[in-house]
Parts: sequence; structure tokens; C-alpha cells
Amino acid sequence: MKKRKQQPASIGRESLVQRKKRAAAITKRLRRQYEDADCALQHRSALQLLVSTILSAQCTDQRVNKVTPSVFAKYRNAKDFASADPAEMEALIQSTGFFRNKTKSIIGAGRVISEQFGGEVPDTMEQLLELPGVARKTANVILGTWFKKNEGVVVDTHIGRLSHRLALTWRSKNDKDAVKIEKDLMEVLPRKDWTYVGHALIWHGRKVCAARRPACDECNLAELCPSAFSFDGKNAQPKTGRSTPAKKSRAAAR
Repeated sequence: MKKRKQQPASIGRESLVQRKKRAAAITKRLRRQYEDADCALQHRSALQLLVSTILSAQCTDQRVNKVTPSVFAKYRNAKDFASADPAEMEALIQSTGFFRNKTKSIIGAGRVISEQFGGEVPDTMEQLLELPGVARKTANVILGTWFKKNEGVVVDTHIGRLSHRLALTWRSKNDKDAVKIEKDLMEVLPRKDWTYVGHALIWHGRKVCAARRPACDECNLAELCPSAFSFDGKNAQPKTGRSTPAKKSRAAAR
């Protein structure tokens, strides 16, 4: 049986400077474990990444990667997407869920890219947000992954969950409060690490820190995590008597 790693008792009372130091230590360990962490969506262009990211809403990356080869074989550029027959596209992407709305977004994005951006996916946050189906999360994926521009931090379900468990957020109400979680992560992490840490936290959330049963005994972040070893087996909520990351981090912010 592995020896439990003990986290510092002072985490709940840490200052912003201390939180930044702990975030740096977390990043160092993530790099050690996930040196090649990158976007799991398979793509060969900014346009393919854009389409894949739209399809990934409420859908697993694995499912998206099964669907996109046939999509990209049929639609090769922005004009192809812009002129696509909705019924044909819906049939191709149906298994990703919400396929009608996704079809509208993809066709709409293709039209805007063709008519306003010369057929090329734009590389600024402001311009990306003009595309149908693109909000800040999708824009961050494209900018960070394809254009290598750290304009923000992607916040998906894994990143939201781990940000709370690791007490890297203190303004957010819960792990779905993406706007405030991103703001906090941008404050505690150096800009150069924004994209990498997002990818690495997603990998860690899938491989180790699962939603229902986090594997704290196998986690190399446990001694830096105020939530380590504090979950019950049914719903991964901290046991009674233990402070949650949200409570600790809010206390630190006061």
C-alpha cells in the first residue's frame, strides 16, 4: 500500500504570492508527468481544429475524432463548409449530439471565414468571437493550440473541477463558473504556461483525478492539493469536517 502524501496545512491560508508558488510547483510536476500534453482533438489545420472544437461541446474528444475524418474528407475548406447541405452535415455529425445547432454554427462559421477573412481562420480573440458557435473557450483552444498565442486559459469540465480541487481558484462559485476560474488561473499562472497547463490538467483529470473517484494515492500533485484523500467514494465530495478547496480559497481571498 502506498504511503499517503501529506499536503501542507497552510494551503487554505495562503496568500496570492504563495498560491503562485504552489501553482508553479504544480506546473513543474505536470510537465514531469505529461511532457507532451497537447490537444486531444485530431486536426491538421486551424479550420479543422475550429470544427472539432465546435463538435466537442457536450461530447467526448474520442467521439469527435471518430466523426471528423469523414467530415474533413467531404469539406476541405471554409467555402465547402459555407455551402454545405445542412441535412448531409447533420447526418455526418449526428452522433456528437446537438447536431442541428452544431451544423448551423459550422456552416455559419464557414460563411463568415469565407466572406470576411479571406478563407482563413482569424488569429485574434476579437475576430474569432465574431464566428458563429465560437465563445471564449473555443477561441482559447484555437489561439493556444494552433496559433501558439496565450490569450487566455481554456476552462472545460476537467479544468474547472481540478482548479477547485487544487484551490487555484478563489473567486468562482463552483467548478462551472468558467469566467472567474479563467480569471484566477490567468492570475496565478505565468502567461507562457496558460495553454500547456490547460492541456495537462485535462490529461490529469482523465487519467488520475476523475470526477467520481480521484486516484489520490497515485497522484503526484497530492501533497500540493488541499482536497487530496478527502473524497467519499460515491460522489467525490470532500468528507464531512474537511474544508473544500472553494471554502479554503475564499477564506484566503478575504
